[in-house]
Amino acid sequence: MDDDNILRIGCAAGFSGDRTDAAAPVVQALIDAGGPAVLIFETLAERTLALAQLARKSDPEGGYEPLLDDLLRPVLANCMTHGIRIVSNFGAANPVGAARRIHALAAELGLRAPRIAVVEGDDLSGGAHRSLLAQALGTQGDQGKGLQMVSANAYLGAEAIADALLAGAEIVVCGRVADPSLTVGPALAHFGWARDDWTRLGRATMVGHLLECGTQVSGGYYADPGYKDVPGMASLGYPIAEIDAEGHCVIGKPPGTGGRIDVHTVKEQLLYEVHDPAAYLTPDVVADIGAAQVSQLGPDRVRLSGVRGHARPASLKVNVCHATGWLAEGEISYAGARAEARARLAGQVLAERLAGLGRLRIDLIGVASVLADDGGAWLQATPDGDARDVRLRVAMNHADRPSAERLVREVTALYCCGPAGGGGVRTALRPRLGTVSCSIARELVPASFRFVEAGQ
Repeated sequence: MDDDNILRIGCAAGFSGDRTDAAAPVVQALIDAGGPAVLIFETLAERTLALAQLARKSDPEGGYEPLLDDLLRPVLANCMTHGIRIVSNFGAANPVGAARRIHALAAELGLRAPRIAVVEGDDLSGGAHRSLLAQALGTQGDQGKGLQMVSANAYLGAEAIADALLAGAEIVVCGRVADPSLTVGPALAHFGWARDDWTRLGRATMVGHLLECGTQVSGGYYADPGYKDVPGMASLGYPIAEIDAEGHCVIGKPPGTGGRIDVHTVKEQLLYEVHDPAAYLTPDVVADIGAAQVSQLGPDRVRLSGVRGHARPASLKVNVCHATGWLAEGEISYAGARAEARARLAGQVLAERLAGLGRLRIDLIGVASVLADDGGAWLQATPDGDARDVRLRVAMNHADRPSAERLVREVTALYCCGPAGGGGVRTALRPRLGTVSCSIARELVPASFRFVEAGQ
């Protein structure tokens, strides 16, 4: 690679709730390397965004990433001092609210006001889009009828991010953009690629795909002790990509951090959630890794090349989250002699007492849970055993909250109503969300950016 024309992009979060001490080593590595650099945080998922919409309804100033302060506070000053741009989707349901909070955080740290741009256009939850959504969902039968919609968001691409950076943004706050677009946008702006340079866009998209899940590519999700060993799991290094003008990249991590980056971890992440290796659909491009090459350059340095790209889809994916009632859960533990038999009996008691309310899921954690099914066929087919440490979990979804609350009360009642020796009850009741997806022509979902100034 020609070091004079390299863009380095470090990722410091792979989901909402990721480790908040990840950014500092990444930022220090970017500073030490020198040259143009960008720090990205990927903190958004379908469920995360719907929950953010609910949070904003409760508090109009909320609805953005709840760990925003914890993620940015340790590194904001260094990023601003050394010219490291920040791009993230931590705006969630309220990018403007997130921008305001970053301005407030900068003031608390004694920093000047950063130039913050927000990307808009993904949120289709308002009344103006209802007919458009109904028409799009109608192609899937009756899914769009009678939905109690919580959120509707289109997956935007990289162009508005690139435009914001070209206009001088130091921080770009997005809502729902495609995860790889957090990387494609900075590359598009830095190298000045044509917006229809499908080959380079395809390559940058797969760079973003390697980065977007944080430590999955540096060994976290790869680790399987005794089979796929990963050193330093308690201090995993988050990935850094070195991208050249052709869109090829080298993936590495900060020096002195745990984890491993080799051809195996990179190949696993390259294929992660890819439905068709020859046609990975994104808003920016259809990426093609059919001829991709992954090669080890040295310790924790892997090169990805050979990715191709094809013209982007004519439509954008839209996820519609809707209320589906209440999820009630309860757990209780049984230990010692005949523990499994007592746990099974407790499950039978609950099934009888809650009969008629709907399907009740019963799991015996440690016996039949992960591989079990909602109908209970797996548990019934599992022979009675002699497990001595068993936790019973029951769950039910119901449209009516009082009916769902019955499960919570019945699990608690097992303390005294038996079987013998039950303890450690935990219960939960929360609204449940469902998701349906559709496609909408991209020209009907225009994306844009605007600057949010301090005090706005």
